[in-house]
Amino acid sequence: MKVIDAIKNSRETAFSFELLPPLKGNSIQRVFRVIEKLREFDPKYINITSHHSEFVEKLQPDGSINKVNVRKRPGSVAIAAAIQNRFGITAVPHMICKGFTKDETEYALIDLNYLGVYDLLLLRGDIKRLETTQHPEIYNDYATDLQQQVNRFNQGIALDNALFEPPETPFSYGMACYPEKHETAPSLESDIYYAKEKVKNGADYLVTQMFFDNAKYFDFVARLRAESIQVPIIPGIKPIVFINQLTVLPEIFKATIPEALASELCKCKTDDQAKAVGIEWCISQCKELIARGVPSIHFYTLFATDSVYRIAKQIY
Repeated sequence: MKVIDAIKNSRETAFSFELLPPLKGNSIQRVFRVIEKLREFDPKYINITSHHSEFVEKLQPDGSINKVNVRKRPGSVAIAAAIQNRFGITAVPHMICKGFTKDETEYALIDLNYLGVYDLLLLRGDIKRLETTQHPEIYNDYATDLQQQVNRFNQGIALDNALFEPPETPFSYGMACYPEKHETAPSLESDIYYAKEKVKNGADYLVTQMFFDNAKYFDFVARLRAESIQVPIIPGIKPIVFINQLTVLPEIFKATIPEALASELCKCKTDDQAKAVGIEWCISQCKELIARGVPSIHFYTLFATDSVYRIAKQIY
């Protein structure tokens, strides 16, 4: 069942979560253990992040240091297929523009079609550690460009404009939105304009960047509805698990930490204390979101699988 259908057919607020592929050389069993831990909450779908290669410094035998291009987390296509095959849960690999050529994207779509994985999340991707030049004739610049490539593939149009038999099951996809504005957007109005473009051009749903203030989510959804955007707006939730996330998360993800949460985290002396605060805050967040009728809650599980489990125990 496609993500959009699973969300619409769910009688209660749906549960889903995001996973990282294992570091290169590590076992997929680590991924399976996370799923085994969380599957009791009936996840409607599982997202798998995608990561471009990055340059890292390596010490050479002669004492010099060279920059080497390394992809630390390969395998989102294969892992998506493995998850669906093993657990029978819809898997959603992330497709990103940054660090992946249009040609690589086309072959990933071909492989996913062969493997029976028909749901995607289309994203721009992280540019912070990307040092290669992204020529627009080779790479998609933005998620909306990637969206057009997927749409053309669904129509049976290849990159070189050659025609092929369209996939029997077209790809369905969601895209990102930002209740507190994307870091590179000049204004929230600009973000809303592009959210509208994404939906107009085929996005079945939008999933938000993490947020800790529900009022910002509710206000954002109201503004989208005022622009006639009627697709599901899935809240993305991240439990705080480390003290330093009080400053790290706002810096990296531009997510505001409400004063009440910041005040409690400032009292913490250990990460265990911060984790407990994060769980309680997140439970409260989720209960309010469910009471307001959100169609689904999507959890970001990086370093937070145990917290997500404890939160889900309270709300599902």
